[in-house]
Amino acid sequence: MHDRREPDDGIDRLVVECRDLAKAFGARRAVDGVDFEVRRGELLALLGPSGCGKTTMLRLVAGFERPDAGEVVLDGRVVAGRGEFVAPERRRVGFVFQDYALFPHLTVADNIAYGLGPRSRLLRRRRPEAVDRMLELVGLTDWADRHPHELSGGMQQRVAIARALAPEPTIVLLDEPFSNLDATLRAHVRDEVRAILVAARATTLFVTHDQEEALSLADRVAVMDAGRVHQVATPSELYARPKDRFVATFVGDAELLHAEVEQGATSVATSVGVVRLAEPAVATGALDLAIRPEQVRLSRDGSGVGVVSGRTYYGHDQLLEVALADGAFLRARLGPAQAFRVGERVSPSVVGTVMAYRPDELR
Repeated sequence: MHDRREPDDGIDRLVVECRDLAKAFGARRAVDGVDFEVRRGELLALLGPSGCGKTTMLRLVAGFERPDAGEVVLDGRVVAGRGEFVAPERRRVGFVFQDYALFPHLTVADNIAYGLGPRSRLLRRRRPEAVDRMLELVGLTDWADRHPHELSGGMQQRVAIARALAPEPTIVLLDEPFSNLDATLRAHVRDEVRAILVAARATTLFVTHDQEEALSLADRVAVMDAGRVHQVATPSELYARPKDRFVATFVGDAELLHAEVEQGATSVATSVGVVRLAEPAVATGALDLAIRPEQVRLSRDGSGVGVVSGRTYYGHDQLLEVALADGAFLRARLGPAQAFRVGERVSPSVVGTVMAYRPDELR
């Protein structure tokens, strides 16, 4: 993750506060008692599988949906809940849609100017200056007179972000911002978007189902599933210490290896040797160990407790699937050299510490 910015006065001020939010569509609870906060200048990602409720959360913050329960507070003002409901246009929220929603008949400059709202006498004097500032921010000064169809997908996205930032909103909301881009462009455009938001010192909330996007772009990530937030943490904390089984298996790759432990134990014997626990066991009994592929080492030491049952090659690295004698399997992430063959007997071992979860724990 890139460094976001140097701290400044008020950096910890809460800009968005969502408290016990709930929203149902018929019998389906899209949002079910959600709590999270976004601090001033922070970029928070809502990450989760399709249908988990993250886009509904974005619409509740924007005011496009009314919550059934709970409250939304923007910059200290209750905008939904406690008998209040502030219309979207009065919330000072900038929204960037998946398809960017640019006006095809307007130039780049006019699309950005549209975000400034009604043409009051004062605003008419300030509009050219504000538009020029946004054009410079997103690097499109030389494209001001072009129309959207003349721009690449990444450039169209920058126009949409500039339009959202132009009126200096309290928060910018982005809905699956990179879903319309080719895979080869996404990493480059992510860096561009992050640089723009940092330069604008924008408080940002975006939703995505792509863990790579969330981990590489956000300061903190809120992981959602079935309408609930499972964990809110920095990308590194989220990856290293997932709170529960769902987060462990959804964020990054992880396989669950069964083991029996004693209360207070800091390590446990498994079919692949002794594995160290990230946290002492709180009780005696069964645990499932979440093991990342990059923690698995393979060797040929003669014991051969596993068999290489599959191989997926990516060029820069490869994933080997290893079937164990007890029916479990692990995956090992290795470099590009073909050191092991499918069908070969190997001895896996695990380095580092791992998180552990009760087998009966709900996902």
